[in-house]
Amino acid sequence: MKYFSIAFLLIFSISGFSQNQMTPEFLWKLGRVSGLGLSKDGRHVVYSVSTPDVVENKSKHETFVVSINGGASVQTFSQDSVLRDKNISPDGKYIVYNKEVKLLNVTGNDLYPELTKSNVYIIDNLNYRHWDKWNDGKFDHVFIAPLVNGKPGQEKDIMTGEPFYAPQKPYGGDEDYTWSPDSKYVVYVCKKKYGKDYALSTNTDLYLYSIETGTTKNLTQGMMGYDINPAYNKQGNLAWLSMKRDGFEADKQDLIIMRNGTRFNLTANRDDLHVDGFSWSNDGNHIYFWAAVKATEQLFETDVEEAPHIRQITNGEFQVSDIIGESNNTLIASRVDMNHAAELYAIDIANGSMKQLTHVNDNLYNTIGMCKAERRFIKTTDGLLMPTWVVYPPGFDAGENRDKKYPTLLFCLGGPQGTTPLYSFRWNFQLMASQGYIVVAPDRRGVFGNGTKWSQEISKDWGGQAIKDYLSAIDAISKEKYVDKNRLGCVGASYGGYSVYMLEALHNGRFKTFIAHDGLFDLKSWSGTTEELWFANWDIGGNYWDTKNKVAQKSFDKFSPSNFIDKWNTPIMIVQGGIDYRVPVEQGLQAFQAAQLKGIKSKLLYLPTENHWVLSAQNAMVWQHEFFKWLDETLK
Repeated sequence: MKYFSIAFLLIFSISGFSQNQMTPEFLWKLGRVSGLGLSKDGRHVVYSVSTPDVVENKSKHETFVVSINGGASVQTFSQDSVLRDKNISPDGKYIVYNKEVKLLNVTGNDLYPELTKSNVYIIDNLNYRHWDKWNDGKFDHVFIAPLVNGKPGQEKDIMTGEPFYAPQKPYGGDEDYTWSPDSKYVVYVCKKKYGKDYALSTNTDLYLYSIETGTTKNLTQGMMGYDINPAYNKQGNLAWLSMKRDGFEADKQDLIIMRNGTRFNLTANRDDLHVDGFSWSNDGNHIYFWAAVKATEQLFETDVEEAPHIRQITNGEFQVSDIIGESNNTLIASRVDMNHAAELYAIDIANGSMKQLTHVNDNLYNTIGMCKAERRFIKTTDGLLMPTWVVYPPGFDAGENRDKKYPTLLFCLGGPQGTTPLYSFRWNFQLMASQGYIVVAPDRRGVFGNGTKWSQEISKDWGGQAIKDYLSAIDAISKEKYVDKNRLGCVGASYGGYSVYMLEALHNGRFKTFIAHDGLFDLKSWSGTTEELWFANWDIGGNYWDTKNKVAQKSFDKFSPSNFIDKWNTPIMIVQGGIDYRVPVEQGLQAFQAAQLKGIKSKLLYLPTENHWVLSAQNAMVWQHEFFKWLDETLK
């Protein structure tokens, strides 16, 4: 595989050079489509396109409308003219929004105002940092304000003085609050815990704030896990997503409704469904939702009775999600597949047929070869069938290429719970395959879409069955005549990076190279520096100093990659973000130092300003080029 310099490819991509295979430059030219909603008249879809500009190292954002029947898109410069603002009360009298308020003094300048050049944090509790930011004493709060001539009047903080976050950190947005249809109440999501209690708990609740009385009521008292994404129908019934257990961020997520003060779990009897998101029907009698199904993601419909009937709407080798509206027996939602980034589709509710509405990237995709992708079911060591995606280079034909053997990459998913992404702007299977690799992506233990037992078996067993599942997948695919068993690589990030570190010790000569990105290397030092302690407590089993906790001690003794460095002997590239507080920097540095001291061919790619992901366009370009450069060097 010939490797081109970044400068060469960048020059030609900017000048419009027609490519016949995907490159990192191509990936970073694609528009990223997000549905915003339906127009006020219900006849048009409003969507945004974010297009990266690698040279400027930023993105351009534009908004468009397209008919729900398809046709040409038209750019709009004013969303307000076509899209109803969900944060304005239904009666048009109020607006709800969130903003930061300063509540605590935690910096040197806070406590010693005369020391204006000090750079100090004074900390007396946990939750002192989260994801990629240190807590500075500011908290997002929910505010309401009357609208006067279309503009907000005197605002009111409905959480005055509370050192709690709403929306939730680090990802929450305005989906964390909503109006009741009578405009009398605001419901918002909040975890009303502080400090160490915040760091140890996942117990968010839904709070009902009365505009008239200024009082607040907890609607989910006694529901101990995550309660998120509140949404009303026209009749005033509230729906939301809920997990049962405090401390388990990947518990089965169910769809709950409250009608006349009584709660119903609509998906309690569907052990196979972990609900990722939902949308009410226009008439309020049904809910549409999406959930993982055997390495795909599909749309479902349910009524809202106590014993509901659930019907799967779509079926295919794609992922459908993010419903933005319903019109004329049609849902508008986002869809990706192994060869295409997200576009918006009109989906017939009755039969699941689809019509593509947006065509942001069609012209670009027409210039490159597509990758064949197939979903296989591989037998695991405990006799179960594991969905596994196999992605082939463009032009691959097993019959015509019977004498050609391909280097092959095992992709290790993060999480550890989650869904294998069919299309990602970071770990992109189409990009990997287009460089001449076969990519194997198994739905190992922990992945949603294969039943609750399957997804939850990984907790407290990180180095157990899931690692065996990875080996089952690569061993099965390696039996194919077109796979070069002497050129196998293994790559992954987060728990996937952890998996790489474990497999470096356990692969018994299968792999010729490894790449680990923000992986967990030493479980003791990781659990002592990560921020969401509920995650470490649940998935690892407890604290490393608790010698009476046999479950935790098993994790720290048998499942920490740092305990098996004596078995490392294979080239490895280690990638680490500098402001990753989920998997802090010492994890990557320890792994690289160990590999160097053992004399193993190794490389460290350090990204000082990146968190658990790589978000900057130019940083991502360097990362992806170094990724393939390493593979060229070690899978020859």
